[in-house]
Amino acid sequence: MQDPAAGCNGSEPLAGNVDEFRETLLRWFGMHQRDLPWRRTKDPYAIWVSEIMLQQTRVAAVVPYYERFLQRFPDTKALAEASETDLLAHWAGLGYYHRARNLQKAAREMQMEARFPGSYERIRMLPGIGDYTAAAIASMGFGLPHAVLDGNVFRVLSRLSNDHTNIKTSPGRKHFSHMADNLLDREQPGDFNQAMMELGATICLPRNPQCLLCPVAAMCKARQAGTQERLPISNSDKRSFREERTLFWIQHAGQVLAWQRPPESRLMPGFWELPERTQLPHVVPSKSLGSFRHGITFHSYRFDVASADVPQDTRTCQWIALCDLSAVPISTIFRKARRVVQGRSHSPGLVRTAASRG
Repeated sequence: MQDPAAGCNGSEPLAGNVDEFRETLLRWFGMHQRDLPWRRTKDPYAIWVSEIMLQQTRVAAVVPYYERFLQRFPDTKALAEASETDLLAHWAGLGYYHRARNLQKAAREMQMEARFPGSYERIRMLPGIGDYTAAAIASMGFGLPHAVLDGNVFRVLSRLSNDHTNIKTSPGRKHFSHMADNLLDREQPGDFNQAMMELGATICLPRNPQCLLCPVAAMCKARQAGTQERLPISNSDKRSFREERTLFWIQHAGQVLAWQRPPESRLMPGFWELPERTQLPHVVPSKSLGSFRHGITFHSYRFDVASADVPQDTRTCQWIALCDLSAVPISTIFRKARRVVQGRSHSPGLVRTAASRG
């Protein structure tokens, strides 16, 4: 029977050098790891918050949100008892707001049990937690031997073994999961998991991998074969969609016109958005204030921000004081549009909206 950690041709990726690999990787991690706030704690609550925030969000973007979030919600009790408006206001800007709601749902479940669950199986049952997140919390917060498998780890494993198995397929994910489990250092699972992810995030990059700086380059079969830049294989049949839309920035007496997503909305219920033609079909844009791009999974948007005269009928829209925008949950698209307008306000020759003429 083929070893589950073997490469696509049945060869073992480390050929008996597993201990050397673990020791080398952990020594490198101890010397070169980035100083990130969630690495300074073993508190499973803090680790959980960081892992949820890091889903589909860059590390550099997460750090200030993480520190501010923990300052406001230092434990499960504070998070469970928070109002939704307060919760979303502290999450606003990170996107994928279902993550924040699932955090609170899970915190309320934990309040009923009066403790953070201490097993992989129980952690995995919490709202918003999948295999990767459960393994991360279990290994880093409790020292349990569960290997993590994210994009960085997929890349390291496929290159280490020169394995051309497609990571987008279910059999491929299972294949690499077995490989990760076999390589895991069960004495230091938390540090080892972080070391694997750190190697992928800082050295074994998707493009132009830094092989000359890699601590385990001598063990890498893809480097020996010259295939490192072609791995991992991640064929997907999903296509990207592009769309152009116009947002109205209608300002009057220190207020801006916006609409709020209803509580039953599938996406970001309770969040405020700038109006478009759907909300104000009779409004005609007067001047362009700028534009920005925004990506959501396989969708790529280009938003034009335009000023317009104050409409007689504002329909479902309401006026929000500009000074209150930081205290209410506004969408990432709203925030980006606001930055466009603020940047233009500091430029000479700003085109004023009808509401500010005079």
